[in-house]
Amino acid sequence: MEYGKNDKRISFMDTDKRAAELIIRLKHDGVTKTKFFRAILTAYLERDIDIVNFMEKFKRESGSQSQIKAGVVKKQEERGVTTKKKFGLNEGEIEDIFDILEKEHPDL
Repeated sequence: MEYGKNDKRISFMDTDKRAAELIIRLKHDGVTKTKFFRAILTAYLERDIDIVNFMEKFKRESGSQSQIKAGVVKKQEERGVTTKKKFGLNEGEIEDIFDILEKEHPDL
């Protein structure tokens, strides 16, 4: 995969201990940090059910989202799935729509 000038680096800080534990765990699993974070990011963006469930549990346990907001988000997710089914849209077609919008409105 090639990256250009419009690509962004995503990074964050954590403790030495957790960084070392991550490296050890990833080596054990035979996965690089880059592949790991890209896989997690892709799963999150594509609304993988396991990641969605994990995030709902995380938000509930950490108190980072109110129950009312969580309910609204869940309803929006359900409406999105229904709309995709209703119009028979697959991920490629949705991506094409975003590409068209980007060409028509580059300032968005």
